[in-house]
Parts: sequence; C-alpha cells; structure tokens
Amino acid sequence: MKQYNFKKEERLCNKRLINVLYESGSSFILYPYKVTFLPCDELNVPVQVLFSVPKRRFKKAVDRNLLKRRMRESYRLHKGAQLYPFFKGESILLSIQYIGKNIESYHFITEKMSKLFRKLQDEFSNIHME
Repeated sequence: MKQYNFKKEERLCNKRLINVLYESGSSFILYPYKVTFLPCDELNVPVQVLFSVPKRRFKKAVDRNLLKRRMRESYRLHKGAQLYPFFKGESILLSIQYIGKNIESYHFITEKMSKLFRKLQDEFSNIHME
C-alpha cells in the first residue's frame, strides 16, 4: 500500500530558500501554472514545494484557499508515481503558482498537474544536462 502523505519537510517554508529560488531559479508556464524550480543540495527530501495563488486575481481568501487545497491534493496523490522516481538522489526547490483567471475544477487541476510533472522533468533534464 502506497503512502499518500504530504509532510512538513516536503513544504518549502524557509524564507532564505524561497528568496534563492525566486532569484536564481528557472521557470516555465504551463497554464494555469507558473513553475519555478532550482536544484538544491541541502534538502533531506527529493522535492520541497511551495503553492501560491495571487491575491490580485482572487480577492476572497476562500477562493485562494480552495485553489491551494486542490493543487496540494493533486500534488500529494501524484508525486509518488510521477515526480519522486525521476528525482532519486537529487533535490529541488519547487514553486507552483496558479496564474489562471478562473476557479477550475479539481479534475482539470489534476490533469494539468500531471502535465506539469512531465514538463518539469523535461526542463530539468535540459538544464541539468547542459
């Protein structure tokens, strides 16, 4: 039985690491997400992730929290099969920002999260192999 969990050490909370990620990380857009990532050696887990939804687009906290909850849930369910096997022995910092203008369904968010994982692997391979 697989463990579908999202522990504290998998969340990106360190302000210093967040600043480094946004200053020198690579990014790409896969609608409705903007993804920023950076290889990092000082982590105990393969991926530390940060989810954000802008207050400028979604004024109500209820809407922002709903989107973050949907993003976290789809990440939690698919990271073990699609993301972690690729990053064995490596560690990255990851920021996933929701840039869509509408509140999308959970099914749509999950579909796009799977595509995001595949594109992240391609982008990481291109940058890491150079």
